[in-house]
Amino acid sequence: MSPDSNFLFLIDCGMEKKEKIAIIGAGIQGICAALFLQKKGFNVTLFDRDEPGNGASYGNAGHFSPYASLQLNRTDILSDVPAMLMSSRGPLALKWNYITKMIPWFTRFIFNSSKTKMMHTAKYMHQILDLSLDAFDELFQDIDLDGLVVNKGIIYVWEKKGLKSRELEIKIRKELGVDQQILNTKEIHDLEPNIKPFYHGGVFYKYAKHARNPKKILIKLFEKFIAKGGKFLKLNIQDLDIDGKKPVLRSNAQRFLFDKLIIACGAFSKKLTDQLHEKIPLDTERGYHIHFKNHENLLSRPVVWSDRGFGITPMEQGLRVVGTVEFGGLKNPLSKSRVKNLIINAKDMLNGIPQDEVHEDEWLGFRPTLPDFLPVIGPSKNYENVYYSFGHHHLGWTLGAISGKIISRMIANEKTNLELQPYSSLRFS
Repeated sequence: MSPDSNFLFLIDCGMEKKEKIAIIGAGIQGICAALFLQKKGFNVTLFDRDEPGNGASYGNAGHFSPYASLQLNRTDILSDVPAMLMSSRGPLALKWNYITKMIPWFTRFIFNSSKTKMMHTAKYMHQILDLSLDAFDELFQDIDLDGLVVNKGIIYVWEKKGLKSRELEIKIRKELGVDQQILNTKEIHDLEPNIKPFYHGGVFYKYAKHARNPKKILIKLFEKFIAKGGKFLKLNIQDLDIDGKKPVLRSNAQRFLFDKLIIACGAFSKKLTDQLHEKIPLDTERGYHIHFKNHENLLSRPVVWSDRGFGITPMEQGLRVVGTVEFGGLKNPLSKSRVKNLIINAKDMLNGIPQDEVHEDEWLGFRPTLPDFLPVIGPSKNYENVYYSFGHHHLGWTLGAISGKIISRMIANEKTNLELQPYSSLRFS
C-alpha cells in the first residue's frame, strides 16, 4: 500500500459520520430544530405535506412572549367556562359536534386546573420561556432580519370586571421573576393613544418583541437551512414504523430509513404518535385571524384585550386581529361567528377603524394543545430514536428556537442544566 493510499485510509476511518435525522413538520418547531442540529453537524431532512410556514407558523399573532408562563389551566378559569361558551362575544367556543371527542381531554384539563398543577405548569413554562429570546438570537445571527422583528414590547389591557384574574396573573408572574410594568389609564393612553378608553388598567412587557411578518422570518430560516445543505421533501408522511431501532417513514409511494426522527407537526402529530403506540392526549385550539389593511399605523406594538381573549398586532399585511379559542378538531370548517367576533372586537377596541371598514384574509389555524398546557419535548416512551417537539399551544412561535435547541442537545447526548422531565411524554403513561 502506498503512503498516499494509507493516508487516505486513515482519514476515512477517523472521520466522524454524523447521523441522518428526519423531521416531520416544516413549521417553526421543525425548522428551528433542523438549524440547531446542523450546527452540531447532523445531516437533516425536513418533511411536510405543504410548503414551509403555511400552517400555524404563518397565521399566529407574531408575538415573542417570554412572559407568558401562566396558562389556561388556572384556578380562576373553570367556573367561567360555561358563561364563556354561552356568550357569542366571549373568548371561548365549542363546536357542538365535537363535544363527545373532547370529553377525555376536558376531564384531564379539569384535573390539571388545581392550584398545584397550575403552578407546576407556570414554573416549567417559565423555565423555557426565560431562554426563548436568547435561543432565537442565536439563529437570527445567521440571517438578515431586515426590520422584521420589532423591539417595542407588548401591552395587555383589561376592564375592571376582570380585575381578580388579572391580579392572579400579576402575582404569579412576579413570584416567577417576570419583568412586568403595571400601567394606569394615562400610561396606556400615552403608549397607545388610539385605544378607546374602555380599560381599567394594563401591564407592559417591555422586553417582549413581535414579528412584522412571521412567515417571512420562517422562510429566511428555512432558506438558511437549505443553504447549509439541508433537504426538504414535500411529502405527506402517513405511516411510521421501526426497523430494528431505526425509524421508517412512508408516504404514498416512498419509504425512508433514518437514524433518528423528530415529530414536530403540531396538531397533526397525534396521528403519528398513535402509530408508535403512545396515547398522548393532544387536541387543538382553533385560532383565527383577519387583517385590516393600511391601518398598521394605529398601533406601535401588539395590544391584547385580556377580557375578550384576542389581540391586534401591527404587521406588514396591516393590523392582524388574532385570537379566541375554539374547540372543534381538525376537520370542522371555519366558523363565521368567530370571524365576526374578531371584527366586532377590533372595532370596539380601536379608534381609526371605520365601522364600515372591510376586513381581509380570514384564516383558521390549529394550536396543538395538551390538557396540562406544557409541550412535549423529548424522546418517545417506546422508541429511543424517536423524539417529539409539539403541543406548544399559544406559544409555538415563541418556543420554536428553545425547543429546537433542547432537542438538538438531546440527540447529541449533551447535558443541560434544565429539568426536562416535566416535558416528557411519560407524564401521560
